[in-house]
Amino acid sequence: MPERRAAPAAMGAPGGLPAGPPLWELDAISKAFPGVQALNAVSIALYPGEIHALVGENGSGKSTLAKVLTGAHQPDSGEIRFKGQPITLPHPTAAWLRGVAAIYQEFSLVPTLSVAENISLGHLPSRRPALFVDRARMGQHAREVLEQLGIRLDVTTPVQSLSVAEQQLVEIAKAISADSGLLIMDEPTTALALHETRRLHDLIRGLARRGRAILYISHRLHEIMGLADRVTILKDGRLVATRASMDLDLNTIVRLMVGAEIADHYPKEHHATEVPVLEVRDLRTDRGANGVTLTVHRGEVLGLGGVVGSGRTAIGRALAGADPVVSGVCTLEGRVVRFGSPAEAIAAGVAMIPENRKADGLFWNFTGVENITISRLRALLRGVLMSLRREQTLGETFIRQLRIDPAAQWKTVRFLSGGTQQKVMIARWLFAGAKVLILDEPTQGIDVGAKVEVYRLINNLTAQGKAVVLISSDYRELLAMSDRVAVVRDGRIVQVAPARELNELAIIAAAPAAAAVTGE
Repeated sequence: MPERRAAPAAMGAPGGLPAGPPLWELDAISKAFPGVQALNAVSIALYPGEIHALVGENGSGKSTLAKVLTGAHQPDSGEIRFKGQPITLPHPTAAWLRGVAAIYQEFSLVPTLSVAENISLGHLPSRRPALFVDRARMGQHAREVLEQLGIRLDVTTPVQSLSVAEQQLVEIAKAISADSGLLIMDEPTTALALHETRRLHDLIRGLARRGRAILYISHRLHEIMGLADRVTILKDGRLVATRASMDLDLNTIVRLMVGAEIADHYPKEHHATEVPVLEVRDLRTDRGANGVTLTVHRGEVLGLGGVVGSGRTAIGRALAGADPVVSGVCTLEGRVVRFGSPAEAIAAGVAMIPENRKADGLFWNFTGVENITISRLRALLRGVLMSLRREQTLGETFIRQLRIDPAAQWKTVRFLSGGTQQKVMIARWLFAGAKVLILDEPTQGIDVGAKVEVYRLINNLTAQGKAVVLISSDYRELLAMSDRVAVVRDGRIVQVAPARELNELAIIAAAPAAAAVTGE
């Protein structure tokens, strides 16, 4: 159980409510889109100095609620109050002028601009004549904001040269620089390592102590228990409950969200055999794989555990032909193979689902069907021409078999949920005939219910005799869904053991944080 956050000084009223009036209130807010009731009479109050978590499955209304607060959506009914006074937020600028700042998974930074320029973007200091930017004042302002937050960065550095964690800190500094009283954070730790997440949480606690109201949206429920003061749970656009975090545990939150116990969320089935499918000896690349030796068996889930930067993804990329192999031997079903590219690996039956669905995995303007069938276009040929009817038929077959949202038949994947997108990518490689699937953070950024669907799909894969290599920063997931876990440190396997013989502390102890390995 994560360590619970001590109640802030402002928390003193009965029932876990903070003392004093709320900064923002949403009262009986409803919002509908064509065919969807996104919010149905939802009420929430946000107090200065409070970290308020907002949780729920995809489609529960979390994002819509946040966008009502930022002025991006106008409610159909209900009332918004700021410092007790009813107001309207006709556009995002109106919310921003009242101190509302939002940080989303997709950063709003300009990569080619410096840290200082990004922090002051939208309110650049000028000097006479007013057409010119006062760069000295801009730099000084950025340094003052960063110092206030305890962040050490060179303000002249282009943002594109920063790590993801550093970019996240610049986003926060940018929001704080506008003197925001309410900071909305949507999945802020998705791409962060454990130590980076802890640093961010310390920063958030510091902001709350200074009187900022924080609305924290996350699918990582274990984080919330040690961070939030109160938790609001949404389901199907309705308010289920708002409770003090000290009155909740993970099982209660999950049950309120999806109506099931947390034990049901790792439905592991064991199908591992003693038949080796993929064997690797002393595999090395220039991107971080450093003498890797491992064996994956038919029907097995082999987990790769370790801290971010340990080389887990580098190993996955080497196995999938994405990074050139410098030395070592790889055997697939008893035959020595050497993949010069992902296409060669896919043709042999090894495929990887990357961590970043948007940048590396999906064709964003294609439908789910097209994303599935693109892996084996030859199967769609009728003579020398591609049959669109056959494409649709085959794609729909996989959509039904994998219980993918039927909307994937006609919707482009950009409009599908994260869980559906993940299942579409798995379907793609099953259509291609993959024997070994490497899943890199397969449940990152998807809700609890969608995670269960992915876990069940993994069970389905292993039941068919497929071998799965699971890379995950969620140690609970890794231990629950793997048959064996290989612990990675500095790009090599340092320990392999049955998952039942390990715990989170054992993985962390075997894979201490080290210098970042290229490729992860």
